[in-house]
Amino acid sequence: MSSAPDIIADAVEQALLSTVGPEHAGPALIRPCADPKFGDYQANGIMAVAKRLKQNPRALADKVIAQLQVSEVSEPPTVAGAGFINFRLKPAFVTDQIAAAVKDDRLGVPVVAKPKTVVIDFSSPNVAKPMHVGHIRSTIIGDCLARVMRFLGHRVVTDNHLGDWGTQFGMLLLGWKRFRNDDALKQDPIAELERLYKYVNERDELRDEAKAELVKLQRGDAENTAIWKCFIDLSMQEFEKTYGRLGVSFDHIFGESFYNPMLKDTVEELKRLGIARQSEGAICVFFEDNPELKTAAPLIIQKADGAFLYGTTDMATLKYRIDQWHPDEIVYVTDARQQLHFKQVFATVRKWWKQTPDLRHVYFGSILGEDGRPLKTREGAPVKLNALLDEAEERAMAVVTEKNPGLSLDTQKEIARAVGIGAVKYADLSQNRTTDYVFSWSKMLAMTGNTAPYMQYAYVRVQSIFRKAGAAKTDSTPITLEHAAELDLAKHILRFPETLQAVAEDDKPNWLTSYLYDLSNKFSTFYENCPVLQSEEPTRSSRLLLCRLTADVIKRGVNLLGIDVIEQM
Repeated sequence: MSSAPDIIADAVEQALLSTVGPEHAGPALIRPCADPKFGDYQANGIMAVAKRLKQNPRALADKVIAQLQVSEVSEPPTVAGAGFINFRLKPAFVTDQIAAAVKDDRLGVPVVAKPKTVVIDFSSPNVAKPMHVGHIRSTIIGDCLARVMRFLGHRVVTDNHLGDWGTQFGMLLLGWKRFRNDDALKQDPIAELERLYKYVNERDELRDEAKAELVKLQRGDAENTAIWKCFIDLSMQEFEKTYGRLGVSFDHIFGESFYNPMLKDTVEELKRLGIARQSEGAICVFFEDNPELKTAAPLIIQKADGAFLYGTTDMATLKYRIDQWHPDEIVYVTDARQQLHFKQVFATVRKWWKQTPDLRHVYFGSILGEDGRPLKTREGAPVKLNALLDEAEERAMAVVTEKNPGLSLDTQKEIARAVGIGAVKYADLSQNRTTDYVFSWSKMLAMTGNTAPYMQYAYVRVQSIFRKAGAAKTDSTPITLEHAAELDLAKHILRFPETLQAVAEDDKPNWLTSYLYDLSNKFSTFYENCPVLQSEEPTRSSRLLLCRLTADVIKRGVNLLGIDVIEQM
């Protein structure tokens, strides 16, 4: 079914064509009204057209309104401000749309007309190191974007680009051969590998031996290659446990080593095309023709000693992805400190190919402690991700046992898992990803406010209505939206498709968390003002359908965030 914004946009664009002609018309730019007293939707595109034509925008808006044909959808449109056209949906239209959404397994969310192939690169932990709190942002933001885009109908390829190659492996190889503690390795493999790396790295007298081990690995030495593969296997076992807890999976896991054979040819081709050149012994890409990058240091793709760098690997990776999957978009989910790096990589690729996919760096800020500094342990080390998840479940378990001591231990554990891990995820996803945020246990586990426990409880509360209602049959009941709170809730439900589209277009999961929070608040207002089980038929059944649709949208939305709903709390 066509959504209200799509119908209105088509009508406004047709009216603009009729008013100013095809050479001057532009997009309608339909947005929700910031203040509902002006209406439900607003067309903002008139002002840009008026500016190009040097006309009065309000006068042009009046001419467009005279051509508009939206009577089936909207009350008569009005002009406000500098030339906005406001639309208020007709209750009959909302009722019809809600009735259709109730019968739709996709809750009124259409599959996109032109699906894209989108590659999403996220998480990317380093082999032989524990995942720390910094990895959670990339992991859950990337996973949420993949879930939303797949639900909208796009073909999504998720790729975990492991850090499994580099100078650190010389130190690890030496440490493994000479200083390994097998008992510690059995107990906590990653902790022991981390200890070995630190032990060798802190001893200058071992540097030459470590370099020799690295050279042997790079030349394909059988013993060192076997040990290196063991590092990867041990690391992957631990990573998979963490991903299992988070409910995250990948289509592909290719480490930096996968692209290592391609690096020499990549550098040679960039040199041959004149994109890269030698400078002080190194091979570099300069950006004299790029105003934003021309004053920055060049992108080095091969050092004077012949070593390749991250930029070289990223270039080879991009070529592989383009050749292998033919994507329309490639999205990199990493922290904000890598902005310059990806700007340079993307600029290089656009010199390399005439036509490239849409390349996007979806960057995010840091997680801060309540002291306003990057979140660390008391000893000053990064907080390990599994320790964070353990504490989340423990804190949630304490709340569950206090509030529901009569539940079985297995049920309490399952609730604590869903609430604890959901709280950590939601607290992150509800932030504007481009900014830093303060990590606070008390806020993220709160039962009020824009939190996962609140959303999970909102779902439980709606479900409790159906437990009280019994086996009510409402499938054939007509929807009626007689009370203002019913209509307001229904209108917000109809914004679910456009919210998901905004998440996909802006790469911002917080649009979805804000939508769900507003949905739960509007449901509370509805429930307070519109008796459900106490109403007479057919109002009772109609309101039960509205409750069911609300619960389904909450569940779907929370699941798209990568969070589980629960039936009791």
